[in-house]
Amino acid sequence: MISNIHRLLTISTAMLVASTAIAAAEPSADLIAAAKKEGTLTTIALPHNWCGYGDLIAAFKAKYGIEVNELNPDAGSGDEVEAIRANKGNTGPQAPDVIDVGLSFGPTAKKEGLLQPYKVSTWASIPDSAKDAEGYWYGDYYGVLSFVTNKDVVKNPPKDWADLQKSEYANTVSLAGDPRTSNQAVQAVYAAGLAAGEKDATKVGQAGLDYFAKLNKAGNFVPVIGKSASLAQGATPIVVAWDYNGLAWRDSLNGNPPVDVTVPASGVIAGVYVQAISAFAPHPNAAKLWMEFLYSDEGQIGWLKGYCHPIRFNDLAKNKKVPQELLDKLPPAAAYEKAVFPTLDEQAAGKAAITTKWDSVVGSNVQ
Repeated sequence: MISNIHRLLTISTAMLVASTAIAAAEPSADLIAAAKKEGTLTTIALPHNWCGYGDLIAAFKAKYGIEVNELNPDAGSGDEVEAIRANKGNTGPQAPDVIDVGLSFGPTAKKEGLLQPYKVSTWASIPDSAKDAEGYWYGDYYGVLSFVTNKDVVKNPPKDWADLQKSEYANTVSLAGDPRTSNQAVQAVYAAGLAAGEKDATKVGQAGLDYFAKLNKAGNFVPVIGKSASLAQGATPIVVAWDYNGLAWRDSLNGNPPVDVTVPASGVIAGVYVQAISAFAPHPNAAKLWMEFLYSDEGQIGWLKGYCHPIRFNDLAKNKKVPQELLDKLPPAAAYEKAVFPTLDEQAAGKAAITTKWDSVVGSNVQ
């Protein structure tokens, strides 16, 4: 079940040495000039409180003077791929230049001819198992699924998946996306299947669906996409979300209400996301410059500030470029020791079952 990604991304405590010196790999002058001539970069599905993207976008704009046209920040991975598909030949503002999607969406988008290859200058420091050898997609960051709880509403935060089925959590549990299109939600259902004890990768997705069907029947599941606002308002008091989202929400809410972020005791799923450039990007040079920025030391540290473990984390740590104050804000390393990194084949099997059978098995229209 655990892939080579797990081995390559394992954080060695011996490497966690602090330094405030952050270097940045500089792209070529020709690329910068070409990107500035295009003048705009169109992104999609980048909420400002997701992985520190608000600060990253602001830093990119300030550094290069390029405008960033931000499409639908709440879109899921499937929506991002569809936006490329629907805008072939369209050079207008609705055509995304770049996407940031769940790992399983990279190979399928490549196979469909929706991506173009590009290898950033720091390519060698990205683990081979987390990138396409030809440069069509490349891992950017990872995290684990967690339970994000509004402690004003839920006094006793759940510690494991089995807890969520208890009557005390009636009408409280939500997903952070639509499991028919959102990678984050798909992985949550997959994690529930693992926690239920299913070992067969081809059956984990179905086991997760069965779990959520029971949760829905019990009246514990809320068919509302959980976000920081709905968490704070009490509409979705428990949200199953990536740890980095929960930690960012906790910080932004600043104790109003108090928020608990718990990595479950079982079914700990780690998810790698990937970057890619649209084959039909209206601003291909700005897209390449954006990738150079994200994969520079500066960009990678920017993701870590947003609680996402950047794909080049081990390389940064080895070279003493990870500030200690950032490490101190992360959950204890022990919480990640049981993390499972599903392989591409395992993810594909789970995704196929979950996205196509959610309606018939769970029967809840998440919006």
